[in-house]
Amino acid sequence: MSRRRTGRPPRTTLSPRLAAVVDALPLGPSMRVLEIGCGPGAAAREVSRRVAFLLGVDRSPAAVRAFRTAGAARIAAGRLAVRCVDVEDFALHPDEEPFDLAFAVRVGVLDGRHPGGAALCAIGAALRPGGRLFVDGVERALLDPLPPPSPPRTAHHAGPEARDDV
Repeated sequence: MSRRRTGRPPRTTLSPRLAAVVDALPLGPSMRVLEIGCGPGAAAREVSRRVAFLLGVDRSPAAVRAFRTAGAARIAAGRLAVRCVDVEDFALHPDEEPFDLAFAVRVGVLDGRHPGGAALCAIGAALRPGGRLFVDGVERALLDPLPPPSPPRTAHHAGPEARDDV
């Protein structure tokens, strides 16, 4: 059976988990969306089909290169962009409009695996008033506390009172 050519890029194939996250987002055609920890951009490319513009940010230069390669057509069309930056250091450019929605999937500073206060501040500053944040498909208020991180493992330090040479 032959495939009919439509002139459009092929639809992104997402894992069932990632497809469920993307489908749960309340997206609209005029929205500006920020994806934190975008990786090579599979979710970003799918979301950019449903919104006016998506910016992906990731701290990995290799992921950003892969994103640019896979998303070249949508980037050229002005519907998609990417920046290599830690989310804690992300800031809007002076001429850049804020985002309506931000989302992240399996990003340690947002899912409780690592402390994330600076990340939440950066995201909050990039969202318009009333903008929404979704982490792993669940809406989070920017003021919600993160799950507590695991306590750090430190070596026991014996103070002078524990010395046996006194």
